[in-house]
Amino acid sequence: MGNNFQQISIEQLDSVSFGDHEFKKELIEIFLEQIPDFIFNMKKFYAENNLENLAREAHTAKSSALIFGMTSTGDSLKEIQLQAEDKISEQLSALLNKVELELKDAENQLQNILADL
Repeated sequence: MGNNFQQISIEQLDSVSFGDHEFKKELIEIFLEQIPDFIFNMKKFYAENNLENLAREAHTAKSSALIFGMTSTGDSLKEIQLQAEDKISEQLSALLNKVELELKDAENQLQNILADL
């Protein structure tokens, strides 16, 4: 491919999909559908101070991000989850903004990967 993606680990994606291009495409398409929902739900739960659901959503998003080798984003999502579970909200806004930017960046990268498959 020749592209050097910042967020997505092609090697991780190849490993998870066992090199199966159709399965890889399916994983990418599912995550592309999830990204806007993850962002919307986390922002909504934060705005509503619904920290229990925010923690749950961050946990789900973390699992998906890690499939694509997004370790930095996964770490941030884990921090959001832990802070929400502990009812600590001082850093949540900044973490949510960081994760949103990273997920949107990943979205663009995944579109490019999908176009190359």
